[in-house]
Amino acid sequence: MLKDLFQKKRKYATIPSERADRAQQSEEGERPKREIPEGLMSKCSKCGTIQFTKELEKNLKVCTGCGHHMRLNALERIQMTLDEGRLFEYDADMISQDPLQFPGYESKLKQQREKSGLREAVVTGEGTIGGFPVVVAVMSFDFFSGSMGSVVGEKITRAIETAMLKKYPLIIFSTSGGARMQESILSLMQMAKTSAALAKFHEQGGLYISVITDPTTGGVSASFAMLGDIILAEPGALFGFAGRIVIEQTIRQKLPDNFQTAEFNLKHGQLDMVVHRKDLQATLAKLLDLHTVKGDVSNGG
Repeated sequence: MLKDLFQKKRKYATIPSERADRAQQSEEGERPKREIPEGLMSKCSKCGTIQFTKELEKNLKVCTGCGHHMRLNALERIQMTLDEGRLFEYDADMISQDPLQFPGYESKLKQQREKSGLREAVVTGEGTIGGFPVVVAVMSFDFFSGSMGSVVGEKITRAIETAMLKKYPLIIFSTSGGARMQESILSLMQMAKTSAALAKFHEQGGLYISVITDPTTGGVSASFAMLGDIILAEPGALFGFAGRIVIEQTIRQKLPDNFQTAEFNLKHGQLDMVVHRKDLQATLAKLLDLHTVKGDVSNGG
């Protein structure tokens, strides 16, 4: 009928009561499935609070119940941090190969690209924050756990060199499970390569701000993530080299509950500041302003 065409659809599906469930189960012989649209709700992995996904996204993916900072992918981070979410991307066509013929590596790379919508575990480019031009490298944990292979190291090194050439401040957002084992020594070499590039950048007075996000471990934490002139971290971000279990088994001691969190590292002098996600863009803009000489954005002290 014509009226059916204009009938309002329910915005949210209702959840049948337990009594209705039992009645329907007795009639059909099995428990009915609840009609909840996929992706409508999100559950905090820390406190279990269930929230509308759209509301969570409006809150920058920070749990309204406990303040837990959920992980962002590179594109979400860029959208939240750069002015108008605009990035002029570098080396967008650079993808990993399989130099060591590691079994299954090529197929896994393809799966990771399809799953994440990214071509690699880092996105690099330039944009502005608070009107200040910057070169950024943004890692994404949802591509191969943010592992650093040859392409990740090369893209970050090129970003550092471009910042040096243009005399722009450099900001790297780190999140990683460490070196990519499928590339073996070629992956480990990226630690030295990125560190050497940063040493040259520092010699020329470049400003490098490192932002630690959850989690940042392994070879990334032992190289460029810890070499910032200023090192920031999001609340609760896990940051360290080896994992808790490995360390406890090695030293045969029980570690504190908050071990390797951003707050623990701040207390022990490994960080300069822990910054809530909603304040991060403004904090970066203020730091860029404080370290900028009029007409020159390269002064990193």
